[in-house]
Amino acid sequence: MRILFLTQIIPYPPDSGPKVKTWHVLRYLAERGHQITLASFVRPDEVGHIDALRQVCNEVHTVPIRRSRLADLAYWLRSLATGRPFLIERDDLAGMRRCIYELRSRTEFDVIHADQLSMAQFAFPSRRIKPASGQVTSSHEGRKPKLVFDAHNAVWTLVERMAQAVTPALKPVLRLEARRVKAYEAMLMQAYDHVLAVTEIDRQLLLQTVQESSSKAPILAPITVIPIAIDAQALQPVQRKPNSLNVLTLGTLHYPPNADGIRWFVREVFPLVCERIPESSLTIVGKNPPQDFLELAASQPERIRVTGYVPELTPYFQQAALMVVPVRAGSGMRVRILEAFARGMPMVTTTVGLEGIDAKPGEHILVADTADEFARAVVSLLNDARLQDSLAEKGRRLAETRYDWRVVLSALDKIYGSPAQ
Repeated sequence: MRILFLTQIIPYPPDSGPKVKTWHVLRYLAERGHQITLASFVRPDEVGHIDALRQVCNEVHTVPIRRSRLADLAYWLRSLATGRPFLIERDDLAGMRRCIYELRSRTEFDVIHADQLSMAQFAFPSRRIKPASGQVTSSHEGRKPKLVFDAHNAVWTLVERMAQAVTPALKPVLRLEARRVKAYEAMLMQAYDHVLAVTEIDRQLLLQTVQESSSKAPILAPITVIPIAIDAQALQPVQRKPNSLNVLTLGTLHYPPNADGIRWFVREVFPLVCERIPESSLTIVGKNPPQDFLELAASQPERIRVTGYVPELTPYFQQAALMVVPVRAGSGMRVRILEAFARGMPMVTTTVGLEGIDAKPGEHILVADTADEFARAVVSLLNDARLQDSLAEKGRRLAETRYDWRVVLSALDKIYGSPAQ
């Protein structure tokens, strides 16, 4: 099949959750013999990775995008006027619409695959999303392309949860955005031919958007649950330093849910750990750390280290006794947990952090939600090498048998067909 694949970020290198997911989907579709034309936004620091995508894509087309607070304010004001979510207005750029129009004018695609919420709008020739029965395609006559929306997760729940964690002044802003995203996702459930979600929880939350927005029974796209996949063959278990008292946490730190969870751990949980194990230390790895993280590290250099972005995580896994994933708001699946399972890392996370992952608390990972419970779980792991090894071994086995991309993504064949088809 000829696939027009739309992404909001360059999905390489696979060093964050969305990029890991998208990269393996592209790999799988390419291996199945499909012809992929990729259209993606690109940021200045991503330009050097474009060539890597030509390993799996027949064509790669990019549109520059830059973020600024002033521009975001303008998009927010436009959102107030149009009623569309800010997240959609912010990415509705003329350059991307022009790129997709030109691609569809010269190629009759069999499938348009929109990856994540903000790219879903570009499957349609105007800013107004139309129902599936009214889809308009390119200038080519003939059959309409099949529209596939890879939602990753139910974004409205992420925004709603963030509204609960911000300052009172920001709560009305995020609650309004959550309502608009919810209504927008409801439209997409009816405008696309097929929808992908990463967990059954997200599938139900996406269905909920339509149930709450319509008094009659709408015609919905089928929603297929395909978990995020990792490359368990490439991610081999690490040899952790014996008797280490180092705690590792990592994530894209400019992503608000990641920063919020780690901030909670640093301020409320880690001091309790230090009371019980004074020699313990914390390493925070991730791109664009907030200023308060840097200040905390500067004030406690013997205990807290903030590295910023690192190209290779293995040395940090090797130096750590365990990893923490302190998620308080989020949706979908935490790829960093799946990859840490593959690496043989014992972990502590929250109930929200484990959502959508088929792991058993106490067997594959420890789960705690309050500051005191989380600290006790970390302390128990630091003090128990046998428990560390047990979690690491069982987590690795789970990654191999349940979440490797070669196993997970075969479900895409029912949507796209095999090369012979």
